[in-house]
Amino acid sequence: MSYVWIIEDNAAFRTGTERALKAAPHRHEVRAFENCEDAITVLKSDEPPQVILLDVGLPGMDGIEGIAHLKSCAPVASILILTVFEDDDKIFRAICAGASGYLLKSEPMAQVLIAIDQAIAGGSPMNPRIATRVLAMFAKLAPAKKDYGLNEREQSVLKCMVAGMARKQIADATNLNPHTADYVTRSIYRKLHVNCATAAVSKAVRERLLEDEDERRA
Repeated sequence: MSYVWIIEDNAAFRTGTERALKAAPHRHEVRAFENCEDAITVLKSDEPPQVILLDVGLPGMDGIEGIAHLKSCAPVASILILTVFEDDDKIFRAICAGASGYLLKSEPMAQVLIAIDQAIAGGSPMNPRIATRVLAMFAKLAPAKKDYGLNEREQSVLKCMVAGMARKQIADATNLNPHTADYVTRSIYRKLHVNCATAAVSKAVRERLLEDEDERRA
């Protein structure tokens, strides 16, 4: 059973999401809060959750501002934005602040449940439309592409990581057994000089490591 928090000021949406999580096949232990301030207070003395579903438009401290405070109290928790907002500014600020994923409230609840599982497994789930825009935003800021010596197999695994896939999904998508996929992942970390999936994805997107020359000139 996983431990999930919801920070959402809309009572109906908060209650509905909490009910769906508790009724899910894997049944999540859930706590719900109306604002970041209450959640941060509890975090200082309670067990941190594995995943936090966080709205952006909250009273008092907004969700994006709250990310840093939440991460300081629960650095290993995955924060998934779950909001109606999909403008570039909020998406960019949330990802830069440390959000592990960005979902829209229009998502089917089944997709939200899948995203929670992906986050727990180390993935970075995003709405596909949002993911495309994130790549485009970071591409505009990217410096010249560097050569880190990634081979074809490492590039394939890194593409899966950027797509937000969890470990098992990466192994299946690249036709590798889990042990080999883990070995390739560690090799990617070593070559990129990072120590986690989030940092590897951030560097790949920021430096446009997976684009070919034609795509970078477009």
